[in-house]
Amino acid sequence: MKSLVKFALACVPLALVAACGGGDDLADRLDLADPQVRFVQASAALPNVTLYRSSAGVAVAQSQATDVPYKAASNYYNIDMSAADWVVKTTAGGVTVGSENIDPKRGNKYTIVALPASSVDSALYVINDPYNKGLTSTSTHLRVMNASFNAANIDVYMTTVGADISTAPPLIAATAYKTSGPKSGDDSQDIPGGTYQIRVTTAGTKTVLFSGQITFGNNQDLLILTVPDATASGGISALAKIEGTGAVTEIPAL
Repeated sequence: MKSLVKFALACVPLALVAACGGGDDLADRLDLADPQVRFVQASAALPNVTLYRSSAGVAVAQSQATDVPYKAASNYYNIDMSAADWVVKTTAGGVTVGSENIDPKRGNKYTIVALPASSVDSALYVINDPYNKGLTSTSTHLRVMNASFNAANIDVYMTTVGADISTAPPLIAATAYKTSGPKSGDDSQDIPGGTYQIRVTTAGTKTVLFSGQITFGNNQDLLILTVPDATASGGISALAKIEGTGAVTEIPAL
């Protein structure tokens, strides 16, 4: 049914569709909008870095993601429809951190994440979100990125503060290191806005690796990243990127 609605609305002029949506990504939901990309720097092992788009042998620095420090991020911005390599280099010295190819699709959103590969090395990962959000949905789009090489597979619980999770299923289960949950290429998890206790456990267990509190509204795009805790050997902490903000904030622990 949703595909039929998309087909019917695709015949409507895009300007009219955008006006109906009030800027709330309706064109993305209808797969009419230009693809978008953003960059998130979640590796404490890196100095400031710059994102480049390389096509036909020409690499162009992305003005929205230049000289990016740890725990900073760009917001989504439009890109053209041609496939290209996206390269992250250190701002000083131009040392290549990694490269990922993106063949963009209309209506999709792409997140390039720089994440720690060890205490001294880093890697890249690309999340492809088809953004097939319900046309009338007001929920927030949630995705988890396991950027904690020291945590193996993780389960994520999002509950009211203090809720018992002993018999509860995880909201997002078994996310391996250097992957996202839901996996790249699948839609994000919809969740109503509110105040939540987030608990990250070892997958398949109730062993809590991190517990914190986060508040967000409806109709937001929320990326939660687990990273190694610099203050506790073997521990993890959690970062949050809410679209529309330039920062990646640390989720306060409970």
